[in-house]
Amino acid sequence: MSILFADTLRKLRIQKGLTQSQLANLMYVNKATVSKWESGSRLPDAAMITRLAEVLRVDVRTLLSATVESDEAFNIIMVDDNKVILSYNTLILEEVSPNAAIANFNRPQEAIAYAKEHRIDLAFLDIEMGVVSGFDLCRELLEINPGTKVVFLTAYPEYSLNAWDTDACGFMVKPLVPEDVRRQLKKWCQVHLIEFLFASKTPAELSSGKLCRQLFSISRKKSYG
Repeated sequence: MSILFADTLRKLRIQKGLTQSQLANLMYVNKATVSKWESGSRLPDAAMITRLAEVLRVDVRTLLSATVESDEAFNIIMVDDNKVILSYNTLILEEVSPNAAIANFNRPQEAIAYAKEHRIDLAFLDIEMGVVSGFDLCRELLEINPGTKVVFLTAYPEYSLNAWDTDACGFMVKPLVPEDVRRQLKKWCQVHLIEFLFASKTPAELSSGKLCRQLFSISRKKSYG
């Protein structure tokens, strides 16, 4: 359920004094589509979100942020061969993001099988897991879905240099603490927001200075907000 986006859209529509039918007419969709957006049962695509921003006369980042930060956007896995640590770290993830879809695995092979059947947005991977390392698992997960963002977990900070030789987006020392996890999730939202913004642009818009200014503004807002 995309509750954050649904609430944001509903409030903006009401602020503009529009009914669902009126907004639907402006968007060239039927009322049922708007109703689904506002109930959280469906998310509009990038092109529709850009159009919504124009119709409602708001900064597109307002809607994009609500989209990528919706609970539906978080599909997370955690992989660690230590069952005790895995259980503890999973509890921390559930505390920080209680409505996210979180799956945990003891064996890398189980995570790979899961990735082949499900979209994974964010993967927390232990580095030392016997024969298959977290680095190896990272490469396999990215082959399955290049859009997966990976955060490495380890009790040994010296591994951090090796972590940056991969396509990982973060590195954390175990055991996890809630505030560190919140920072990683916020970083994921920032990256996802920028990717979503790129997807909504035409080639001409991608080459314009306006997009660069938007990306800089997003980065500054997320860093200090």
